[in-house]
Amino acid sequence: MNIRIIQDEHNSTIEAIIRNCLIEFGGNRAGLAWEDESLSHLSDYYSQEGREYWVAFDADGKMLGGCGIAEFGSPSERICELQKMYLLPEARGTGIAANLLETALRFATQFYKACYLETLQNMQAANRFYEKYGFEKLKAPLAGSDHFACDAWYIREL
Repeated sequence: MNIRIIQDEHNSTIEAIIRNCLIEFGGNRAGLAWEDESLSHLSDYYSQEGREYWVAFDADGKMLGGCGIAEFGSPSERICELQKMYLLPEARGTGIAANLLETALRFATQFYKACYLETLQNMQAANRFYEKYGFEKLKAPLAGSDHFACDAWYIREL
């Protein structure tokens, strides 16, 4: 497995992976990443300081998924958000998600003091994964969220 920072040529493949995962879990609707304007050009969105997106590939060069870090809320809060962490079904449960998360959190510690994320309750394996890696479940979203349809929220001190 190989993890790389996203490049322009990765945009369409990771967009397809994300959209297919959203469809799989009923997330192809308003208030979720499905409608994010940045979805078709993630390499541009994550090119600013304090943001990064990584894509994972198997030994044959097939993209398996990815995840990103970007600021959340006001800069003075120093909170980032783990964003768009999606993997192909065959990559789940293989350790790739843990490697992506480790990469993302290592990056995040350079800029932020806490990492927030939003997801769906019906993504049960993902929810268990986040709790396993030290994210604490919140009762409500943090102020400033654009994803009003999410129904599970987590935070982790860095």
